[in-house]
Amino acid sequence: MTAVVTAKGAERWKQGHPWIYRSDVAGETEQEPGIVRVTDRRHRFLGQALYSPKSEIRLRLLSRGEEPVDAAWWGERISTAARARAGIEASAWRAVHAEGDGLPSLIVDKYGPWVVAQLLSAGLERARADVVAGIRTALAPDGILLRNDAGVRRHEGLPLEVTLAYGEVPEVVEVVEDGVKYLAAPWSGQKTGAFLDQRENRALVARHTRSGGRALDLFTYHGSFALHLARPAAEVIAVDQSAEALARGADNARLNGIGNIVWREANAFALLRELERHKERFDTIVLDPPAFAKTKDTLPRAVAGYKEINLRAMRILARDGVLFTCSCSYHVTRDVFQAMLADAARDSGRRLQLLAVCGAAGDHPELVNIPETGYLKGALLRAVD
Repeated sequence: MTAVVTAKGAERWKQGHPWIYRSDVAGETEQEPGIVRVTDRRHRFLGQALYSPKSEIRLRLLSRGEEPVDAAWWGERISTAARARAGIEASAWRAVHAEGDGLPSLIVDKYGPWVVAQLLSAGLERARADVVAGIRTALAPDGILLRNDAGVRRHEGLPLEVTLAYGEVPEVVEVVEDGVKYLAAPWSGQKTGAFLDQRENRALVARHTRSGGRALDLFTYHGSFALHLARPAAEVIAVDQSAEALARGADNARLNGIGNIVWREANAFALLRELERHKERFDTIVLDPPAFAKTKDTLPRAVAGYKEINLRAMRILARDGVLFTCSCSYHVTRDVFQAMLADAARDSGRRLQLLAVCGAAGDHPELVNIPETGYLKGALLRAVD
């Protein structure tokens, strides 16, 4: 099949963004997903792309050449991405970060000898057999689990499923990261089993945590930040609304022989108000909330929510204490996020020094001409008064 695109669509590829939307496809010769040739209206070849006939994102660029996109092609491209991760001192890491690695809609995470992957477009789903073969060639895993349960697949007309593609993958995997152990759940946990994108930020905050101080980890989930804070801090309060998540966190603490974390089931907004009323103070605070802005329409409400939790966290931050705060909402841009932090700081009456501007870990590469790869943004702040 050949897809014909408008001048606007061709220009988008020229500028380095791999997506072409439905409105910029001038001609489609059939309605079956897969890998297609793409030309402009003058029949000039532009490249090969994943084609999704039911998606607003119709085409995702794979290659500007005309080589066969087969199992060997996938194996070579996945190998190239994995080699770029050499030197990561953790047993779990991202081998392929979709558009960030030039392999749109493909996520490949490595958990020790096992792989958990996501195929997030209809065009990629049609190439499943070659993709799985490529993963096996590139990474030689003991098992490959497909976590194809991300909601974005609905927009592609695809079912949500979790299915074993090769070998065996256990229900629980022990991850070692910066000397800390935690249990990931490939079959049922968030994302592919754990939040690998915060790996470098966890180490960063731990380095800035006051020895013998008091720490607060909100939206802790399975306690990944809390475990890192617990080594220098004397006491950590880890908060989540999910009793099940807190139980997993407690298991992780026992795995590390850590006994100075208090696991507290609570609503973070309500708890922050309570802590402020009681004039509690913390030397380290982590705010790692879920995405508040799922769509553009919810952005104003989301920014208000981010401001409230940051404002209240700033008010209970001890002098010289550090606050790590972040947003994984794509629609909350860095400019919007930093403006929100400035507003919260002004309203809190605190002066806060910016120590670091943060994003996802290096194995989640962000391309400046593909803003969608920069979904995670964060900041490390110090209270100077």
